[in-house]
Amino acid sequence: MLKLTRAFFAAALAMALAAFFAGTVAAQTKGGGKIICWKDKSGKVVGCGDKVPPEFEDAATKELDRRGVTRKTTGTPEEQARQAAQEEALLKQKEEEKKRLAEQQRRDSALLNTYANEKEIDQRRDREVQEVDRLLGQFEGLRKSATARLADAQGRVAAAEKARKPSDTLKDEVARTEAEIAKFERSIAAKTKEKEEIRARYAETKERYVALRAGGARSAATAAPAKK
Repeated sequence: MLKLTRAFFAAALAMALAAFFAGTVAAQTKGGGKIICWKDKSGKVVGCGDKVPPEFEDAATKELDRRGVTRKTTGTPEEQARQAAQEEALLKQKEEEKKRLAEQQRRDSALLNTYANEKEIDQRRDREVQEVDRLLGQFEGLRKSATARLADAQGRVAAAEKARKPSDTLKDEVARTEAEIAKFERSIAAKTKEKEEIRARYAETKERYVALRAGGARSAATAAPAKK
């Protein structure tokens, strides 16, 4: 019985406070006006009236109509700046996504217009790989020749040192030849990597092409009228 009495009084008090607040709002907005409530830094409403006091000009507020319904809210300058930055970032993200989709559509259209079938993709890939292989063969031949020259120069340097007739010219030749070999090896490594990238790129191109053709075929089948 005691618990029920306490619950009854709590409910009555809450209703009385709500009625008081609604009456205050109605009184201050009599004639179709509005009321503004302002908050402290923790977000708690600390007062309401027809205008915000000077000491709360930078506080978050909410605007109510004469029925006590919230019609407008504003945050603190920091909150407004943060919200504006978030909205700007979201807008930028949407614009970038729109551009990305447009670019993807352009590439897809060019892909479908470039190749008549998958075999043509393979043929172009093979031509590019063959050109890289041709250059690889040249660099490997140059490296082999330079390696032979290096061995010869090193042998002459060893002979000169054995005869106690050191030659700076021979040592310079060895250094130049070693530099040439290092350059050819870098070129070979670069061309080997390029060949791998070509194969990977055309594998991706072919996969996309097959997906686009399959999607187009499904769309055409869906759009075609059923035969009776």
